[in-house]
Amino acid sequence: MTQPIPNTLLRTALMSVAALLVSASTVFALDLDEARAKGLVGERSDGYIAAISNTSDATALVASINAQRKAEYKRIASGNGQSVDVVEKLAAGKIYENAEAGTLFMNPQGQWVKK
Repeated sequence: MTQPIPNTLLRTALMSVAALLVSASTVFALDLDEARAKGLVGERSDGYIAAISNTSDATALVASINAQRKAEYKRIASGNGQSVDVVEKLAAGKIYENAEAGTLFMNPQGQWVKK
């Protein structure tokens, strides 16, 4: 059975995820904030993003952001003795909390809804 992650470790880990998301989004012609604002990508409940619009920029951005998130989630999980699934779910909750109003999230029925 896994042990709960102490709040300070979790906060630090999730802050590094947030920093990663900001830095990762500047590499593409389309950044994450812009893609969200345009409704091209949305957040899933597993801590990853998905393309809503099937454009090459959105698809490339999704692949890059998700690969970077996955690597960061694995690093956090390993450092805290947790499964990646636990970290993904915690990160998804933090992403939702910090997202701007109007950000699209996929609900459990697979529909895109605005925060």
